[in-house]
Amino acid sequence: MSEIIIKNLNKSFGNNKVINKFNISINDGEFIVLVGPSGCGKSTLLRMISGLETVDEGEIFLDQKLINNLLPSKREIAMVFQSYALYPHMNVFENMSFGLKMEKIDKKEINQKVNEAAATLQIEDLLERKPKQLSGGQRQRVAIGRAITRNPKVFLFDEPLSNLDAALRSEMRVEISKLHKKLKSNIIYVTHDQIEAMTLADRIVVLNKGIIEQFGTPTEIYADPNNIFVAEFIGSPKMNIIKINKEQIVNSNTIEIFNNKITFENFEFKDRVYLGVRPEDISVKSDHDIKLNVKVDLIENLGFEKIIYAKLSENQIIIKSSENINNHSLKISFSKDKILFFDKDKNRIR
Repeated sequence: MSEIIIKNLNKSFGNNKVINKFNISINDGEFIVLVGPSGCGKSTLLRMISGLETVDEGEIFLDQKLINNLLPSKREIAMVFQSYALYPHMNVFENMSFGLKMEKIDKKEINQKVNEAAATLQIEDLLERKPKQLSGGQRQRVAIGRAITRNPKVFLFDEPLSNLDAALRSEMRVEISKLHKKLKSNIIYVTHDQIEAMTLADRIVVLNKGIIEQFGTPTEIYADPNNIFVAEFIGSPKMNIIKINKEQIVNSNTIEIFNNKITFENFEFKDRVYLGVRPEDISVKSDHDIKLNVKVDLIENLGFEKIIYAKLSENQIIIKSSENINNHSLKISFSKDKILFFDKDKNRIR
């Protein structure tokens, strides 16, 4: 187990600032997930931590030791790539032992490490196979096994499940979570899949254009987002955002939402705001404070629940419900206690 501290990290490619004043402290044995849209700097950050990319400015510490200028092989860090990066001419055992052979580890120790890793990942019967004889999930296990044999202080995962189908991704999420609990090592995991992030992480870093928008537990980020970017990025389907214009502000603590006048105590409306409400907090029954009539555009039937896409004036509203809905028009409602407010700059104010 190891502590990782990153201070004022900056990285640019030409005029493009990829990582901007990145600061984070990761505790011993913590599972950290980096999420954000494509191009936000997630993979670049991993590559800087591993030593595969140089640092423009800032410091990276592992167990209070500055590692900026250490070779990748000296950092006690193992990286698992999206593409698996297995040698096609080598069998599983040879792929898993390759790094150890390069370090001139004793043959007996190599055999022990590979066999222990294979047992952990339940791939002992695959050691003689070539990568082309393996499924996607098996190849990913081999790539993880190769990392385990090095006994690193930190594991870096760069979108390791993105090449797998949905069912296998779900299975591998469980396996990676179990592996973390067993090894008790630090894991920094990059994904664009928020389900992976919410399922696996002790804490999540939400990145946008190289800047940390929010860093917290999955529950904190979901229930208490800092801004509209985080609110819409975390949660599936994304949070509904409705613009409340100045003319909809009745007085300092009352607004009108499509003929619903709602008063909020200990809160003052000074300018236009954005109202946020999650799809799962909207009811298709009229049993809450705010009642709205919407026109249904599409219903995604997922079996147990349905995702309803509807129109409210110029706004699209998404509702998640287990009710049986077939209507083209619908009366929905939600409680004012479930509403979040964001200011005109899209930062959270309530």
